[in-house]
Amino acid sequence: MGNTTSRLYSALAKTLSSSAAVSQPQEYLDSTEHVQLEPLDPKDLLDECRVALQDRPARFNREFISLKNELCNLQQPSFRVMQWNILAQALGEGKDNFVKCPIEALKWEERKYMILEEILIYQPDVLCLQEVDHFFDTFQPILSRLGYQCTFLAKPWSPCLDVEHNNGPDGCALFFLQERFQLVNSAKIRLSARTLKTNQVAIAETLQCRETGKLLCFAVTHLKARTGWERFRLAQGTDLLCNLESITQGAKIPLIICGDFNAEPTEDVYKRFASSSLNLNSAYKILSKDGESEPPYTTWKIRPTGESCNTLDYIWYSQHALKVNAALGLPTEEQIGPNRLPSFSYPSDHLSLLCDFSFNEDPDRLL
Repeated sequence: MGNTTSRLYSALAKTLSSSAAVSQPQEYLDSTEHVQLEPLDPKDLLDECRVALQDRPARFNREFISLKNELCNLQQPSFRVMQWNILAQALGEGKDNFVKCPIEALKWEERKYMILEEILIYQPDVLCLQEVDHFFDTFQPILSRLGYQCTFLAKPWSPCLDVEHNNGPDGCALFFLQERFQLVNSAKIRLSARTLKTNQVAIAETLQCRETGKLLCFAVTHLKARTGWERFRLAQGTDLLCNLESITQGAKIPLIICGDFNAEPTEDVYKRFASSSLNLNSAYKILSKDGESEPPYTTWKIRPTGESCNTLDYIWYSQHALKVNAALGLPTEEQIGPNRLPSFSYPSDHLSLLCDFSFNEDPDRLL
């Protein structure tokens, strides 16, 4: 490596140190502060990630699948959205108990580079993450230097805080490239189940596309986990939809919702989103032969209770106003391997979802 690359690697190693922690509890709640630091070159950073990961197995080979039966509007600019539950570091090492995953594969010293590599490879314009417990010492300082504006909202009672030597609470984070969008409005939402405030949160930001001047609302959330909480998730999803209906002025502003819903497509909360007055559709259905089915899995893990292979993660979008042009294919069972996720090959128990969108020419006609 040359001197410039070596200095970059040294700076990143220091910035990405897992020993740094935020000491003020109020800082966990939300942050939209964009600190002006020296920009990073994405190519240089990707090179550094690959140097740090040179002893790891190769990444999954995932191909973009384009819609061939639809005439994509080439006059409309496209934008890329990534959804990913990245697995909170404290939970991965301390609570989730992935019985087939070697503890060495979960060490933050390398796993952080795997997460960054995934982001840098696909270069999303908007990035929505869940289970983020290294926002202030990793994702905000690094991604802001790549041109992203960064917003974080922690869970009020994060399970990460129960783990010794944790890095603070986990939460949701939303990032967007400032060269593509500018912020119009930001809302931080603590989700309710009927009248009860819950431990789950959402961020909703209205952005203006710099190229077209059009408005878009992006939301990120993470609903309550575990079997037996189906009605709770339904109530949380209903509350989120109510908030988004107000924010988007009844779907006048196009909407994209990314999240780990902890719910299969058979669950009521999924059906509520699919039948919402916001006219939402699930983007990853385009990968199915009939265009109506979700992928067979977005998470695959083995815990002491057994193996679980589930579809829990989604990118919902306003189908009257937006078009899905392409989606990132999912790795095969053979690629994932018998020990499932996470692993030396992949840093999370959830797979990233990635879609390219464009605006419909005449959205009102499809309402």
